Amino acid sequence: MNRLAFALAALSLPIPATALAADGPMTLEQGADKVLTHDTIAWDFVEGITTEVGPRQAGTEAEKRGRDWAVAWLRDQGFANVADEPFEMETWVPGDLHKAEILSPFPQPLIVQPLGGTASTGPDGITAEVVYFKTVADLAAAPDGSLAGKIAYISHSMTPTQDGSQYGFAGPARWIGSGIAASKGALATVIKSVGTDYHRNPHTGGAGFPAGVAPTPAGALPLPDAENLERMFERADGQPITMKLTLTPQQLGTTTSGNVVGEIVGRDPSLPPVLVACHIDSWWNGTGAFDDGAGCGIVAAAALHVSHTGQPLRTIRVLMAGAEETGLWGSKAYSAAHIDEPIAVGLESDFGADRIWRFESNFREANPDLHAKLAASVARFGVANSAIVASGGADIDIARDQKTAIIDLQQDGTRYFDLHHTPDDTLEKIDPVQLRQNVAVWTQVVGILANEPGDILPKD
Repeated sequence: MNRLAFALAALSLPIPATALAADGPMTLEQGADKVLTHDTIAWDFVEGITTEVGPRQAGTEAEKRGRDWAVAWLRDQGFANVADEPFEMETWVPGDLHKAEILSPFPQPLIVQPLGGTASTGPDGITAEVVYFKTVADLAAAPDGSLAGKIAYISHSMTPTQDGSQYGFAGPARWIGSGIAASKGALATVIKSVGTDYHRNPHTGGAGFPAGVAPTPAGALPLPDAENLERMFERADGQPITMKLTLTPQQLGTTTSGNVVGEIVGRDPSLPPVLVACHIDSWWNGTGAFDDGAGCGIVAAAALHVSHTGQPLRTIRVLMAGAEETGLWGSKAYSAAHIDEPIAVGLESDFGADRIWRFESNFREANPDLHAKLAASVARFGVANSAIVASGGADIDIARDQKTAIIDLQQDGTRYFDLHHTPDDTLEKIDPVQLRQNVAVWTQVVGILANEPGDILPKD
């Protein structure tokens, strides 16, 4: 759609319900099907932001450049009401020194990267005995005070799954492990990366500490190094394993981040909009192609493709949330700022770029006809219906806070945790064919939702 058409849309002037294709008017179904072979919008977005901006650590100048880039891109594509909505956040950065070294009994260096929100060892590092815990449950069972003056090492047994469910199984090693270890007196914590690849790439991510427990240094080892450390324990014959750990992250205090928004304006501004979301930030150690440049490209491309088949009834609002990785800051800020502005339904793309294989909603029982219509509409793309109740992604807090409709378009996560939060999160890992399938499914679903005249989640 050209800029004139968008200007008319912004004024709520009527435009045709279908766009003219080469062989006549193009329906939503035809538009979605065409995406499978012709879409370049999503690829162009993720290629552009990873090439021209690169890593976008939350709350930093690099993230600001990413938001500026996204604002310009949305405007160039003809979105209306484009803005960068600022909010304040507490900002953590990783620092420059990331080193781990086994001093005895098997001296050798290990690869390590810090976990978000953790403390610094200082540039001189710390040296201590390492205590091995196979699971977080084993760590939790350790006596209080038993880790005083020591470094805790936490393992797990994560495996690849299509639905990503092993993240919930292994994730606590990162999410709460260092906090538990600190509460038992540990000087620091290292974990086996929460991931499934065997490159020497640590998987970073946020770590949390209980109220009243001061953050301590914590880092992730790549799987090969973590399993090497575990073999050392097997053959140490009771000798203590001593590690020198150097991590120098910093807390910068309060800085400014922001949420990037833009709209395809609907014909009836009185109807609550369809919210499609992603997050614009990434960790510092990768270019954020899978997590979540692809998601932003997918949702924005889908909104545009819907508009190419005619001005929708409802407005489609794109939310590219800031500062997701370090604490869901953008999602919380967006909900706080817009809580009194009802949305009809929220959807998020934040699980890479591999094909969508399952459709879920939270209104299968409350609005069975619409659920069935949506599920049937994407079956031709290889997407299965599901009775699982959608709960939504991290960037649509507002949908949960408003207790409104939510849809989850579940992507294949089999290789997602090979790349998640690593230096390998780069453009060439994206399969253009699978990326286009995502956009096609999103175009079909968002197009139906944006032209639904009734309540999507009926009121009680």
